[in-house]
Amino acid sequence: MLNPTIDTVTQRIIKRSRDSRAAYLERIDNLRQRGVQRRQLSCSNLAHGFAGCGQADKSDLKQFNKSNIGIITAYNDMLSAHQPYATYPEAIKAACREIGSVAQVAGGVPAMCDGVTQGQPGMELSLLSREVIAMATAVGLSHAMFDGVLLLGICDKIVPGLMMGALSFGHLPTLFVPAGPMPSGLPNKEKARVRQEYAQGKVGDDALLEAESASYHSPGTCTFYGTANSNQLVIEAMGLQLPGSSFVNPTSELRVAFTDAAAKQVCRHAQGEAGLSLAEIYDEKAVVNGIVALLATGGSTNLTMHLVAMARAAGIQVTWQDFAEISAAVPLLARVYPNGEADINHFQAAGGMAFLIRELLAGGFMHADVRTVAGEGLDLYTKQPVLEAGQLRWVDAESDSGDESVLRPATNPFQQSGGLNLLNGNLGRAVIKVSAVAPEHRVVEAPAVVFEDQHDLDASFKSGELDRDCIVVVRYQGPKANGMPELHKLTPPLAVLQDRGFKVALVTDGRMSGASGKVPAAIHVTPEALDGGLLAKIQNGDMLRLDAEKGELQLLVSDAELAQRQIQQPELSGNNEGMGRELFSQFRNLLASPELGASALLK
Repeated sequence: MLNPTIDTVTQRIIKRSRDSRAAYLERIDNLRQRGVQRRQLSCSNLAHGFAGCGQADKSDLKQFNKSNIGIITAYNDMLSAHQPYATYPEAIKAACREIGSVAQVAGGVPAMCDGVTQGQPGMELSLLSREVIAMATAVGLSHAMFDGVLLLGICDKIVPGLMMGALSFGHLPTLFVPAGPMPSGLPNKEKARVRQEYAQGKVGDDALLEAESASYHSPGTCTFYGTANSNQLVIEAMGLQLPGSSFVNPTSELRVAFTDAAAKQVCRHAQGEAGLSLAEIYDEKAVVNGIVALLATGGSTNLTMHLVAMARAAGIQVTWQDFAEISAAVPLLARVYPNGEADINHFQAAGGMAFLIRELLAGGFMHADVRTVAGEGLDLYTKQPVLEAGQLRWVDAESDSGDESVLRPATNPFQQSGGLNLLNGNLGRAVIKVSAVAPEHRVVEAPAVVFEDQHDLDASFKSGELDRDCIVVVRYQGPKANGMPELHKLTPPLAVLQDRGFKVALVTDGRMSGASGKVPAAIHVTPEALDGGLLAKIQNGDMLRLDAEKGELQLLVSDAELAQRQIQQPELSGNNEGMGRELFSQFRNLLASPELGASALLK
């Protein structure tokens, strides 16, 4: 039986989206009815399209009964998660030829690493890169040469951007092809300890760099449960990549088999009349399944924007209220850093996606009657992938968790509600990730300490100015102000203050993402300070109340006092130049609020 809240929210999304979803599906159906798009090209167009191919592929592409798969790749070898993609195009082409199809690299998209740009000017391009990726995906697929799509991307803004772009070509069968996490390195608890000691001046740069290098040490995604791994988990839960493919390490034989199988699967969809298109798989129930999986595991808060933007690209309207109601109904089944000490490899070893999806289905928290790239329903997603005689197979998974400190059954969750809460109050609306916040830290009432530049906090921390109960406000960090960067570097000093026994919290119109940890952080505050938000009127010493249990975010100042206050907007022109920001400064003005997905493309 489906959980009543999941059913109610799903039906509400369907009703709310009826007109916009119908318009999207009509547009996609018009594209589908055109048939093989290459057939519409002139001889000159088509000749240009396969001029760079080998003779065998040219011959196949002249025959309109052969499928051509477009590869959109986010490969670069600076980003560890995407470095393995260097060899994927040739492997995919070989797999496609084995079953009578062809593949071409349709285009590349940028893939920046938020880990490299944290605290740097380049981070202000991060959220905007999602829109660039969506547009670049559309450019790559616009040549009308393709019958199916393989999307090679993993991290942060890259997966949402690929999805948003691919949904404009929703008539085509589409699969995501992951590359997997790096093997476990320095334990996350030890990494966090070194970071906090560095923030206190107890260790220097050499020790910090040694710890970070031991943690992020090889090709593959970072092993903590941030946005990259949240992306993989959500995409698999929505049925858009092969079952069990999310968290297999890049160098394993199983990973090679998954890539081969993904290429052949999209060819089968493209060749067969019953092949499922992206638009058919990505519907309201799939979106809800993705949200459920995210919340049941305490995933990245970035997805509260990305899932909204992705859904809107398919005519589906999701709100933060939907997230909040689902979170209240769904149990927390996983603890992976920063929500625990384990990393994503430990999650995989404890049972991984097969165990998670089986438990969520058994508890009535996911829709079973969905279509996926593996076929009808989620049955195969509850099974474990193995290699038998070199062939990829799915077998029954273990019935019990391999480690209940990491992954638990729905009958014995870590907590009865999910990892995310919605906050409301006179400051507006915000999201907070509570899965790693101890119950005694979830309510904070304290005076505000206001910053308008994240880098100013460090000096105040080192001077001892913050050694007291306080709610740190970091404003003018929203989409319009500076592109809404992530503020990971605030985490270590705030965590130190909490360890010293102070009641502390963070309130910001910026982002924290998967790094949201044990300090309560009200993030994505909307409206942002630059867009008329009351955040702009907070003064040092004002009392604030953050209550993650009741969902409150209040500035405890009278309306009469607030009406008299004048907003002194800081000088923000420095956000417009340097590190390429001058190319994006006008783009920022087009971004919608975080609650609408913070997209410049989808209003």
